[in-house]
Amino acid sequence: MPGSDLSLLIEAAEAAGDIARRHFTSDHRVWEKDGGQGPVTEADLEVDAMLHARLTGARPDYGWLSEESEDNASRLACARVFVVDPIDGTRAFTEGSRTWAHSLAIVENGRPVAAVVYLPMLGKLYTAEDGKGARFNGEIVAASPRQGFQGADILAAHPTFNARYWKGGAPDVKRHFRSSLAYRLALVGEGRFDGMLTLRDSWEWDIAAGALIAAESGARVTDRLGNALRFNTLSRKATGIVCATPGVHAEILGRLEQ
Repeated sequence: MPGSDLSLLIEAAEAAGDIARRHFTSDHRVWEKDGGQGPVTEADLEVDAMLHARLTGARPDYGWLSEESEDNASRLACARVFVVDPIDGTRAFTEGSRTWAHSLAIVENGRPVAAVVYLPMLGKLYTAEDGKGARFNGEIVAASPRQGFQGADILAAHPTFNARYWKGGAPDVKRHFRSSLAYRLALVGEGRFDGMLTLRDSWEWDIAAGALIAAESGARVTDRLGNALRFNTLSRKATGIVCATPGVHAEILGRLEQ
């Protein structure tokens, strides 16, 4: 098979960016998904179709899991699977925010081994390979050295810090927000924030790529219960996400009501 898996993901993400930018800067059709699952745009669908054709064409023995494709259980028997969110942060995309991302990962036997998170409107490319570290625009990155949770810079939605979720009440941290879960994870990997968390169940396509980038930077990434993440599962979901520097991660798990 020509080229590395990571190179394949990078080239596909850049091609996705070309499509998405074209729609972002012009009028584009938007629908609401059934069951309150949020919006989908014609950009999501065009990017998804291109990625499916390009990636599975290059690696026909790999399975496929994407937010915008009908699920096929045959992926469960594949040793390697593409786990893709064509546009992570679609609502931000429709509202004119530039912080949406393309999230592409290859999962082997339940673990991400290659990952790309690309924000074409910001020129940000995060990449990682299993055991080879994480990079931001080609430069090696490392997670924040911070070890204490109090006063830490944490990416999370506002409801996450409702006092009822925390032993002893809401923690004293500085909260920040980005709409894309993949971007939040990558920002922890870049070392710009000390951690991120979401207590809601999280779709695998939102987190597979970012989880590898963060882990390869030295952050610890688990579900909200402290369990290792597994991908290409039947449910396609994780039980929330806690991603932070090791000391901060341990304090978060110790403070959360389970």
